[in-house]
Amino acid sequence: MMRFSTLMRRPADWMVGGGPDSHIVLTSRIRLARNVQSFMFPGWARKDERQRSLEEIQPMVAALDQMQDGFQTELSSLDKLQKQVLVERHLISREHAARGAGCALVADRRQRVSIMINEEDHLRLQIIRPGLNFEEAWSLADSIDNALEQQLDYAFDNEWGYLTACPSNLGTGLRASAMLHLPGLVLSEQIGQVIKAVNKIGLAVRGLYGEGTEALGHLFQISNQSTLGEDEPAIIERLERVLTQVVGHEDNARAKLTEDKPTMLADQVARAHAILGHCHILTSKEALHHLSMLRLARDLGHWNCPDAALLDMLLLEIQPAHLQLEAGRELDAQPRDAMRAEITRRRLQTTPAPDTCFSKSPGTGASPRNAKTERTNDE
Repeated sequence: MMRFSTLMRRPADWMVGGGPDSHIVLTSRIRLARNVQSFMFPGWARKDERQRSLEEIQPMVAALDQMQDGFQTELSSLDKLQKQVLVERHLISREHAARGAGCALVADRRQRVSIMINEEDHLRLQIIRPGLNFEEAWSLADSIDNALEQQLDYAFDNEWGYLTACPSNLGTGLRASAMLHLPGLVLSEQIGQVIKAVNKIGLAVRGLYGEGTEALGHLFQISNQSTLGEDEPAIIERLERVLTQVVGHEDNARAKLTEDKPTMLADQVARAHAILGHCHILTSKEALHHLSMLRLARDLGHWNCPDAALLDMLLLEIQPAHLQLEAGRELDAQPRDAMRAEITRRRLQTTPAPDTCFSKSPGTGASPRNAKTERTNDE
């Protein structure tokens, strides 16, 4: 069984980038909510009842083929900082981290599969893949779900589908979401229109860590809201169709900014590289904004970063809990900001300065999509 320290040393598959449309779509996620017929919903159950359901469910989850040599732990064995690190890695939810006795996590070695036991529901099965890749994510989620359903008596109703603690998850119990990097739409002040249009057709737009969080670093989550009345492939196909349109709007916004506001882009990218390369105090919000601008420059072919995964890895390494885990102790905001600046300076010190001549084609001659394809092929 993998130890917590080993899990932290291994980057998840989705952290190193790649995948279709990865210049805009960082990740695709499938999440299924399931409950076991013979147990009360976790939120209604007493501590001893949650423990009994955990003792029945966890061995079956850990025995899955995908979970061999993986990571498993009861949340009561983790301290507050360790739980927060798992939240930052998107392996558990903030709600799950707030729970304790009778709750557990089981994840595979590659951190593409994580199963929360006794969160809001008995089982929260989650798959994360890089890029716009719901086909692979759903295929894996469906196979694991089928394997568990052969062993567990799921709470299911012929009219209402899978029964869940929250009525909004009734039916398929499916939440499909993508994390998108949308600086073009934000800088061109079109993001409000896009969010309004997406909400109008029944999809939700949230921030970096889901509901109630801010869209820092121009990062947005788009997901389905309806889980009843459609089957899983139909829900995923509708979401994927909308995401493809959003990717197109972002590509167009980037191209128009390059054409109409090259000086503004040059200024923001140059400032980002200079500040990240020389600062000694760096807040989370400021860091995410500047990393976003470097990512935009890279994807437009104006920054030849030798490590394709550097920026995506930094997005994780500079999060508060990861910094404190690296330091080996809890840190107040100011020491965290100093440590964040030091890590960012060190990671960027060997990278070249961006090409800020946005009024002409970049030296590589690559379009955003070609640049993305070349990075993926190199990987």
